[in-house]
Amino acid sequence: MEEFKKLTLRRAFDFLENSNGQKLVEKSLEVIENEDKILNAFISVNKNPEIGVPIGIKDNINVLGMETTCASKILKGYIAPYDATVVKKLRAAKFAIVGKTNLDEFAMGASTEYSAFGVTRNPHDAERVAGGSSGGSAAAVASGEVIAALGSDTGGSIRQPAAFCGVVGFKPSYGLVSRYGLVAFASSLDQIGPITKTVEDSAILMNVIAGRDENDSTTVDRKIDFTQFIGKDMPKMKIAVAKQSFNEGVEDGIKEKMQEFIRFCESLGHNVDIVDIDEIKYSVATYYIIAPSEVSSNLSRFDGVKYGLRINADGLRQMYEKSRGIGFGDEVRRRILIGTFTLSAAYYDAYFEKAQKVRRKISMKLSEVFETHDFVVTPTSPITAFKVGSVSDPLVYYMMDIFTIPANLAGLPAISIPFGKVAHLPVGIQIMGPRFSDAKLLGFADNLERCLKANED
Repeated sequence: MEEFKKLTLRRAFDFLENSNGQKLVEKSLEVIENEDKILNAFISVNKNPEIGVPIGIKDNINVLGMETTCASKILKGYIAPYDATVVKKLRAAKFAIVGKTNLDEFAMGASTEYSAFGVTRNPHDAERVAGGSSGGSAAAVASGEVIAALGSDTGGSIRQPAAFCGVVGFKPSYGLVSRYGLVAFASSLDQIGPITKTVEDSAILMNVIAGRDENDSTTVDRKIDFTQFIGKDMPKMKIAVAKQSFNEGVEDGIKEKMQEFIRFCESLGHNVDIVDIDEIKYSVATYYIIAPSEVSSNLSRFDGVKYGLRINADGLRQMYEKSRGIGFGDEVRRRILIGTFTLSAAYYDAYFEKAQKVRRKISMKLSEVFETHDFVVTPTSPITAFKVGSVSDPLVYYMMDIFTIPANLAGLPAISIPFGKVAHLPVGIQIMGPRFSDAKLLGFADNLERCLKANED
């Protein structure tokens, strides 16, 4: 069992070639049976998956014949009538869907505490959160329940839980991966991506799931080999470390890790500059106008009429109110209300239109930095994993996404890689690149990962 927990995708495919695919699935289900009683990484488990490499799918992505809940009461009993495009591609590449992973309800949160199915706990410390919203996927990979998993990332929901759990989380450039079959949160920000044990595994998965899709008009026709730089020496890079990485609000231990990362990169011959990207401070406020506005539109379809939870009442309006009032949790209701308010005629110009202008300014600033630097580096999260139930103020909660949100606002690729621990808790470093530099970014992250491993050995 311990050997299975350490398997990477490359080694797993070697097992498949030797006709041991069934054994891989059996081992995965066995580990889930043992570990998930504590972790709660899975909402549902597929007891009879196809033979292949075991993978977990975040439960806001459709898998034919399995329940898609989005960790919400309002989708109770909804069985997906089709596979998402990414799931179709995984099946064709001999992956086995062993289950649907836990998340914050409708992917709105940073801890997986906002799930109707209970909190997912961190494999490094069960008293702490696994992060979110893709906390179930990150915990499942970190604990060895599956070899890899898919998550979705709207403001950091792949990268932040990956950082909390000590694994790799990659958000691709917007448009490289089809969102067909992903239950929409904020359509201009959402992107599906991999959570894996190694950077190479993320590159392998990207080669499977990326590509133009006629069912998603936002996808682009880009032929990219995401593994082209994996395992190869990279040229010396110019790295911009955001000055904001050392601001108040960033834990001292995280700041020390950032200084250590700078020294590590310089020891490899890379040029590192501290760059003031002041626009980062506007990213959270901008995001929490744009994302809820899109939420209020996207979630209007969940009304108790067509599918999911329906609370019978006297009259259609009362049925809507009761079904949505009981079906949606507090955080989802909060964001729907914020979005409805900011889109209202009286406040559209003051809030939504202004937020879109600031979004452009953030994108332009990052483009300006990329004119002179290859990558922008920050901590993935300003803090390490916090204790379950210890954060109640929504504003404190929202500020945890300050470093991850800019990549979503600008549609850029970004990766979180593990970089040691503070006390016993993992720390993630985020590396962000220009749009469609995904292969180069993965190659650079892989090079750093291999150098780190060599230093450890």
